[in-house]
Amino acid sequence: MAKTLAAIKGVGAYVPTNVLTNADLEKIVDTTDEWITTRTGIKQRHILNEKGKATSDLGVEAVKILLDQTGLKPDDIDLLICGTVTADMVFPDTANTILDKLGTNKGFGFDINAACSGFLFALNVGAKFIETNTYKNVVVVGADMMSSIVDYTDRTTCVIFGDGAGAVLLQADTDGYGILDSELRGDGSGRQFLHMKAGGSLKPASCETVEAKEHFVYQEGKSVFKAAVNGMITSINEVLNRNNLSPNDIRWVVPHQANMRIINSVADGMKIPIDQVMVNIQNYGNTTSGTLPLCLFDYRDQLKKGDLIVLTAFGGGFTWGSTLIKWAY
Repeated sequence: MAKTLAAIKGVGAYVPTNVLTNADLEKIVDTTDEWITTRTGIKQRHILNEKGKATSDLGVEAVKILLDQTGLKPDDIDLLICGTVTADMVFPDTANTILDKLGTNKGFGFDINAACSGFLFALNVGAKFIETNTYKNVVVVGADMMSSIVDYTDRTTCVIFGDGAGAVLLQADTDGYGILDSELRGDGSGRQFLHMKAGGSLKPASCETVEAKEHFVYQEGKSVFKAAVNGMITSINEVLNRNNLSPNDIRWVVPHQANMRIINSVADGMKIPIDQVMVNIQNYGNTTSGTLPLCLFDYRDQLKKGDLIVLTAFGGGFTWGSTLIKWAY
């Protein structure tokens, strides 16, 4: 029998309508458009600033677009996995909230928190439910409302992040299209360089933690930069070597949109032309779990059936990895 692969059969994405440009940030913190653009490549980011709205609402809109493109109904979803670091609440999980807001309770859902690697890890978990013929329709969402955990008085972090979501549909394929291989890694010792200090069981929320601004993203840029470039290049090479492929065989590299300097360093390290690398960081900033599916959505018209693409990500924790896919449509 032909091997069953989990193939991406549709992509949807959504960003809020409110745009925060570099010029807007110049009025908020001590920064300039030139400083932000040179160091990050970002020109604007989208911010969800509607009262009562949260990460699940970003995910809902992305899934609606996905369902519209694939002709499925909410009740057709067997499983929804949401990669996110900004869940609506500590519990219940955001995935089930998305399903509820879509108007269905037929399937089930759960969240994966791997920081910026969240979507990539969720994609690989979802693939196993397809490969084992457990479920027919698995939706994987990457969604984050980073504006909820960013300190807008800290120019080193507030210029980087934005809000957004993307979603893909996984279905079975027996013709060789789909997820071919992955290299997923983690190193918990890296947590000291990229984390949120308070809000968990180690340091529950208190007046003191709020006053100390410990519920915002903390990042030690140089350490994260070095680890991110090394992690993504190493994991890409592992996947390519195992499959007897070279960078020349890859049509697209889809990197996490953290920083344009990181993206360029990965491309240079892999000796891959930048025009074969999906880049949209200038429009959205770093949407954490949302970056990879947002790239796939923006480049969907350039993807052709049979294209070999590599998704690669790096996140706080540290977490990182790469996934090789043969595009299915």
